[in-house]
Amino acid sequence: MNPGLGIWIAATRPAFLSVTLVGVLIGTACAVYDQTYRSWPLALVTLGFALLAHASANVLNDYYDARSGCDALNEERIAPFTGGSRLIQNGTLTERGTRNYGYLLLALVIVGGVWLIWQSGPWLLGIGLMGLFCGWAYSAPPLKLQSRGLGEITIALAWFAVVVGSDYVQTCSLNVTSMYAGLAYTPWVANVLFVNQVPDRTADAAVGKHTLIVRWTPSITVWGCLLLYGISFTFLAIGIDQDGLPVWSGLALVAAIPASFALARLHLNPVNRQALEFAIPMTILSCLLFGILLAVGLIIGG
Repeated sequence: MNPGLGIWIAATRPAFLSVTLVGVLIGTACAVYDQTYRSWPLALVTLGFALLAHASANVLNDYYDARSGCDALNEERIAPFTGGSRLIQNGTLTERGTRNYGYLLLALVIVGGVWLIWQSGPWLLGIGLMGLFCGWAYSAPPLKLQSRGLGEITIALAWFAVVVGSDYVQTCSLNVTSMYAGLAYTPWVANVLFVNQVPDRTADAAVGKHTLIVRWTPSITVWGCLLLYGISFTFLAIGIDQDGLPVWSGLALVAAIPASFALARLHLNPVNRQALEFAIPMTILSCLLFGILLAVGLIIGG
C-alpha cells in the first residue's frame, strides 16, 4: 500500500523546517530594513523553495543514516528531536522510496531556483548552489561532512545562504545587512545540531560518524554552546556598531534567557536523559526566538 500524504510530510521532519522559515523571515526583514524589498508574494515563493530544500536534506539524511545503520542502532534517541523520523526503521517507507523522494524534492528546488535566478540575478546561483551542496554533502557519501566533524560548519554555511539568498531575491544585490544578520543567526542553528548529537553519540560512533561530540566526548557540550553563542553575539554587536544592523536588533539578545536555562541543565550533566529532554527543545526554542526577534528588530529599525 502506498504511503499517504501525511507520511510523506512526516518524512521531511516538518518541525525542524521552522529554522528555515525564520531564516527566510530574517532575510526578507533585511530587505525591509534597507527599504529595498520588492514583493511579499516573491518572499513566499522564496520561502516555499527554501523549505523544499531543507525538506530534501532531511529526507536524504534519513536515507543515508539508514544505509549506514546509524538510526537502527540508536536506542538512546530523544523523540522527535534526534535519531531521524524512524519511518524506514518502522517499515513505513523503504530505503529506495526515501532516496527517490529526497532527490525528487531536490530536483524541484533546482527548477524553482532557476526561476528565482531569472527573477533576481546571477549571484543567486552561487548562493543557492552553496546551500544545496551543504544540504547534500552533510550526509551523502563520499563527503559525509557531519561524519568528519564538519557538520556545524556545514549547517552554518547552509543557513547563511538561506538568509543572504532571501534578501538577494528581494534586493537583487548582496548587502552587508543580510551578511551580518546571517552570521548572527547561523550559530544558533548550528547549536541545535550540536546539542542534538549528544543522545545519538553511541550509535554515531558505532557506524563511524565522528561528530564533534563523538570526537571530543559530551564534556565539550557546554563549552561548544558558549562558543557558538559568543560568535553570534560578536557578529550582532559588530553589525550594530558598524551600522550594518539597527540598534533594535539587540532585541534578539532576549533569546539568551531560554538558552541559559538549557546550559544550566547541561552543565550539571550533559548526558543525563532528563537534562537533554529539557535542553534540546529549549535550545531549539532559543534559536527560533533569536531569529524572530532579530527580524522584528530589523523591521522596526527600518
